[in-house]
Amino acid sequence: MRNKDILEWFELYSDDIYHFLIYRLGSTDVEELVQEVFIKAIKAIERYEANASPKTWLFSIARNVAVDELRRIRRTRLKELYLQAGKEPPSSKTPEEILQLNEENRDIFLAIQSQKSNYRDVLILKGIKQLAVAEVSLILGWSENKVRSTYHRARNALLKDLGGYLNEE
Repeated sequence: MRNKDILEWFELYSDDIYHFLIYRLGSTDVEELVQEVFIKAIKAIERYEANASPKTWLFSIARNVAVDELRRIRRTRLKELYLQAGKEPPSSKTPEEILQLNEENRDIFLAIQSQKSNYRDVLILKGIKQLAVAEVSLILGWSENKVRSTYHRARNALLKDLGGYLNEE
């Protein structure tokens, strides 16, 4: 494996990684995190095993980057709350960011963001990015049966939150 492979993968998968991070973090300001995913891939290229697809491997890295970013955000918010004692915590999304999404997508986006972490991950990877169950299994480190059952539960929870807004497949 060479850095040339990473450049090719960037061209093929950077948009998918970008969209995953937007859905996972609830922010459209993720360009630096996409770069971080590919920097980490470059540093770890020697450990890449070709038994997983590059896309699956990159999504695994992106998921870890998202978890790290969420931890960083939480630490920052806790510091802000401590300093602002008694004030309402700042919103994770600005009104401008929410308005950028059209109304239908905004409702779905907000409903996905309200789900617990495991549900969000499987909804984004399987439902939105349409990865195969086997790929999602590798990315999340779950069995394929767990992916299927969690996706089913997550989808039902999402449909309930949306009041049947989405049509059943």
